Amino acid sequence: MCGIVGLFLKDKALEPKLGAMLSEMLVSLSDRGPDSAGIAIYGEASRNEAKITIQSPKPDRDFRGLDAELSKAVGAPVTISVKSTHAVIRATPDKVDAAREALQSLRPDVRIMGAGEAVEIYKEVGLPEAVVERFDVRKMTGTHGIGHTRMATESAVTTMGAHPFSTGADQCLVHNGSLSNHNNVRRELVREGMKFETENDTEVAAAYLSSQMAHGKNLGEALEGTLSDLDGFFTFVVGTKNGFGVVRDPIACKPAVMAETDQYVAFGSEYRALTKLPGIDNARVWEPEPATVYFWEH
Repeated sequence: MCGIVGLFLKDKALEPKLGAMLSEMLVSLSDRGPDSAGIAIYGEASRNEAKITIQSPKPDRDFRGLDAELSKAVGAPVTISVKSTHAVIRATPDKVDAAREALQSLRPDVRIMGAGEAVEIYKEVGLPEAVVERFDVRKMTGTHGIGHTRMATESAVTTMGAHPFSTGADQCLVHNGSLSNHNNVRRELVREGMKFETENDTEVAAAYLSSQMAHGKNLGEALEGTLSDLDGFFTFVVGTKNGFGVVRDPIACKPAVMAETDQYVAFGSEYRALTKLPGIDNARVWEPEPATVYFWEH
């Protein structure tokens, strides 16, 4: 069943409240997915800094001293801020690839949740409220974000099986539905050089979009491609460094509702996810059309 949310802010005055608003939206849908939950928050991008969000099953062991070891490995300053089982590594953009490679040898049990100039991704097994509290998401600021609460159908209930899935810089995706041709698409993407961490069909959808955008398509064009290249029932909500997109399959059997005001664009699997947003009583509210791409960019 799953529940998904997305929030794209137009009004900069709301940016300090992004984490709180998105958290409230996701917690309201907890009964749609009791297995795991996750949120991606996009902050203001900086040309002088890039981020890697990592996760460890043994954070006390894996995060201790990692900043010094990475700094030595890449030959430049690296900082780390820890939040429970996750941590955010910060380095200059030209050192991010080297830091990712060093992580594989220095901490083989650590997993990368996402990387880029703007995004931070937090996800774990458990209900949305527990995940929001664990990572102090309500205090996070940003320009836009997406979230997911999962009822597992395609793969095991694990941290890596939770959404959002990120397969490209500042790109991530949440999904309600099930893809029937994900194994075939996965094989094609592997031949292109894409790597996968799980057997989850949603990771394939995320990788498909990353591949399309790597070949020069913008987010809207990549989302259009899902309608012909991915089979199954799906609603996707996608985040990029500057934007936020939504698409539903041609049958559109998975519920979805959107709202737009002068301050924001919001998405929820059900209207109850939107009820506490400011100005919702005067918002334009609609159900996204089947086989139709919607996206907004700053």
